Amino acid sequence: MTKLLDQAVATARNLPPEMQDDIARIMLTYAGGDERVIELTPEEEADLIEAQAEMARGEFATEAEVQTVLSKYRL
Repeated sequence: MTKLLDQAVATARNLPPEMQDDIARIMLTYAGGDERVIELTPEEEADLIEAQAEMARGEFATEAEVQTVLSKYRL
């Protein structure tokens, strides 16, 4: 193990268990493991499927709608 990877693992040991699992999933995926990086809830998966369908139909926000959202969050 390289010094940098050893340092990263040592740092990750001090994180909450959920964050450690997130890091582990990312590492396994990067290293060729079969685990998914992000596990979606059923609701999130349904939202994603609907968003993909909207994109396929060409349904995108107008410039005015985008600006409304950005100004709400001062972006």
